[in-house]
Amino acid sequence: MIQMLASVKNLEEAKMVLNAGVDLIDLKDPHTGALGALDIMTVQSIVKWIDKRKLVSATIGDLPMQAELIASKVLSVANTGVDIVKVGFFGHHNHQNTIASLQPLVSAGVSVVAVLFADESPDLSLKVFERSGFYGVMLDTRNKQSKNLLNYINNNDLQSFIKNARNISMHVGLAGALTLESLQHLHGLQPDYLGFRGALCAAHQRKNAIVSEQCLAIKAVLHKSNTCFANG
Repeated sequence: MIQMLASVKNLEEAKMVLNAGVDLIDLKDPHTGALGALDIMTVQSIVKWIDKRKLVSATIGDLPMQAELIASKVLSVANTGVDIVKVGFFGHHNHQNTIASLQPLVSAGVSVVAVLFADESPDLSLKVFERSGFYGVMLDTRNKQSKNLLNYINNNDLQSFIKNARNISMHVGLAGALTLESLQHLHGLQPDYLGFRGALCAAHQRKNAIVSEQCLAIKAVLHKSNTCFANG
C-alpha cells in the first residue's frame, strides 16, 4: 500500500494535513529551495504538537555537498525529535564522503533519507548507498517550475530505481511536482510513498498555502487506488 507524504511549512498546514489523514508529514520551506529547511524552533513546535501521531520528516536545506556541514545540520535537525531527516544528494561529487560522515549518526539511530534529483541524472543503481544503513531514498526534482518527475525519467528507470532501493532494504519514495494525474500513473510502480506539495496548494503553486480540499482529494484517490490494487 502506498502512503501519502505531504510537505508543510508551518503548524497550521501540519494540522490541516493531519486532519486529512496523510501518512507522513514532511517539514520544509518551499521559499528557500527544493529542500528548503524550516528554522529549528518551527520544527520543534510542529513535532511537539504532532506528538507521535504521525511520522514526521524534516529537510536540512539545499546545502553544498560538504560532509562536515551536512553531518552537523543532520544532527541539529535530528535533535528536534523528528522521525526522519532528509538529505539532498545534489550533483555527482562527494556523495561517498558525505555518507561516511553520517555513519556515526546512523549508528546512533538517526533515520536518514537520501534525496536524489531526477533532473540531475543521478546514479539510479544506488550502489553508493549499499552499506549506508540509511532509512530510505527518495527520487525528487530540483526544478519545480514547469515540469514534474515524469518529464525527467521513464517508467523502466523508475522501476529499476524502486527495485534497487528494495534490494538494499531502503524505503523508497517518489516526489517532484506530482499531481493527481501523476499519482494514477505511478501507482502501479508501488513505491512506499508518494510526496506532494504543489498539488495541495492554492493555484497548485508550492509557495502558496495548502488547501484542505485538495489534500483530501489526493488522499481519497490514493486510498481508492490502494484498495483497487489490494483487491487485484
